[in-house]
Amino acid sequence: MFCLVMQITGCASPAMRMDEQAAGLGYHRQVVKGEGYEHVVYIKPGRATEHSILHVYLEGDGTPWVRKHLAAFDPTPRKPVMLALMALDSMPSLYLGRPCYHGLSQTIGCMPDLWTSARYSEVVVASMTSALTQLAEDYQSVILMGYSGGGTLAMLLAERLPKTKAVITLAANLDTDRWAALHGEQLSGSLNPARRPPLPTHIKQQHFAGGEDDNVPPALIRDAVAPQPGAAFKVFEKFDHGCCWQTVWSEILDGLITDF
Repeated sequence: MFCLVMQITGCASPAMRMDEQAAGLGYHRQVVKGEGYEHVVYIKPGRATEHSILHVYLEGDGTPWVRKHLAAFDPTPRKPVMLALMALDSMPSLYLGRPCYHGLSQTIGCMPDLWTSARYSEVVVASMTSALTQLAEDYQSVILMGYSGGGTLAMLLAERLPKTKAVITLAANLDTDRWAALHGEQLSGSLNPARRPPLPTHIKQQHFAGGEDDNVPPALIRDAVAPQPGAAFKVFEKFDHGCCWQTVWSEILDGLITDF
């Protein structure tokens, strides 16, 4: 049941729970204006003067729908994978929220299309690019890291952000047309990384899939990655869509990202 008066019922929204979790991890919450939309950002302490690389964490799609044909009132992720992974990262890092997420769904310009059929649309990508350009101003380069639909956005952002040095994706929907056909979804308002030109060769790519993932099957990711020059692809056979990325994240950070 939706809580009309949260103070009385004790019900916390997904956005409130996310804020509490982020605060518990020691992150600083900030709201940044993008291109037409605001973005909630959680920043992990770190100084640009000591580290020239900024790690940017992009979350999955959260909860676009509460049931078929009924969009969620608040699409904020209920189980944020990337928020937890950022806690394992020793580099300066931030978690960049999407337009209309994190309690902003009722702000000017927000409509359900922006977290349903148009969740990877031009306006979403443009606003996130604008916000991230500001946030990365003091850094020489950026590494984009995305889980699920956050990986979709990582690929779309990478081609627009000149400071992008690398892209890392986990269980990412890298061919939105094929994914939509598989699940009977409608993403007609979205951009598709698989239909975009390959990223420049100076942007290193690492893409990871779960062998037991029936949301974004490994073959979908493999086929989408194939045209990308120099991109690496690896399957963790025992993983599904949500499990168990936390168990290998330190390994990915230590053994792969530092090589870039």
